[in-house]
Amino acid sequence: MKQIKKSTKTTILALSWRDITSPNAGGAEVHTHQMLSRADQTKYRIYHLATRREGQPESEVIDGITYLRHGNALTVILAAMQFYQKNKDNIDFVIDQCNTHRFFTPLWVAPQKRIFYIHQLTKEIWDYSAKFPLSKMGKLLEESFLRLNRNDPVITVSESTRDELVSRGYYLDKIKVIHNGVFFTPWKREQWCEKEKAPTFIYAGRYSPYKGINVAVNALAKIKKTYPNAKLWIIGKKDQEYVNNNLMPICEKYSLIWEDVQDNRLESGIKGDIISWGYVSEEKKLELLSRAWALVFPSIREGWGIPITEAGCVGTPSIAFDSPGIREAVNYGNAGYLCTKNTVNALMEEMGMVISDKMVYSSKRENAYQFSSQFRWDKIGNEFDAFLEGVNQCHY
Repeated sequence: MKQIKKSTKTTILALSWRDITSPNAGGAEVHTHQMLSRADQTKYRIYHLATRREGQPESEVIDGITYLRHGNALTVILAAMQFYQKNKDNIDFVIDQCNTHRFFTPLWVAPQKRIFYIHQLTKEIWDYSAKFPLSKMGKLLEESFLRLNRNDPVITVSESTRDELVSRGYYLDKIKVIHNGVFFTPWKREQWCEKEKAPTFIYAGRYSPYKGINVAVNALAKIKKTYPNAKLWIIGKKDQEYVNNNLMPICEKYSLIWEDVQDNRLESGIKGDIISWGYVSEEKKLELLSRAWALVFPSIREGWGIPITEAGCVGTPSIAFDSPGIREAVNYGNAGYLCTKNTVNALMEEMGMVISDKMVYSSKRENAYQFSSQFRWDKIGNEFDAFLEGVNQCHY
């Protein structure tokens, strides 16, 4: 286990079960890396400990962060404890990231050194990811584990998560909301792509039950009764098992044509009702987001709806469920369409509004652009620095 020397810089040990190099890295890992790497490196020395995959180096420096890797989801907890015990005199703060996985730092890190970092509560996601009674146990354990960190300073990514923590006894003045951002400069209006001639909606993200792709497909089937040429694009790494079990039955029920875009296919030959683009480059993703009429985001819970922000930055508003971490990304309906209920019919109604009311659409599109354009990763470092300065001064 690595021995670290004492430094004049503030030394931070960040803990998570996945790091930015993981093939399963998502919004949480991106936010973590961007936040830590943009901290003032003249003031802070940062180590990040996570699990290790076969063939990975045990230690490497990426964007100024020293990444340490050891073990699997269980043994990494023991590795973190051992590393801390060996170096605790030279570690100023330990950031314990809660992303389903926990390191239980209240049991082994001094209170004045602890920082709790949580993107979202899991809550009803357990109902989608596990069967009873495991789902019930997961919910109960989450509530119990949350009590451990109630007195710690907290970093989170949305006002929804902040408010849920406060309702569980956390201190409002100890919680810092550091929003997500985008990597690219928001497009100028003259860079926006021309919208598709047919009403075209787009989903961007993982094929996961709680993300609601099945809701989007059902809503498309319903809206096509009024607007037969409406289409749905899906971008993201395809999960064929999820498609076969959850989406194809809907397509068969409503006679929807599903089409996978192959790398060597010309777009002029695409005729399906639902187009699965699979994993695409960042450039292609932004192009497709800009060409679509609206992004649909019927997820039941997120840390923050990053695709909503990305779509807004290229001139496309979003239709979002009124869910934690998502309602903020559309500014509670002021910078997008917020469903009145989290149902297929409510999503379909908002899709109809996108098609039928051009005046409202134009306003939502402009508001989405202006609101989304303020969320940039280059702001994150300053916010993180300010948070750490506050922790240092208050000595929680």
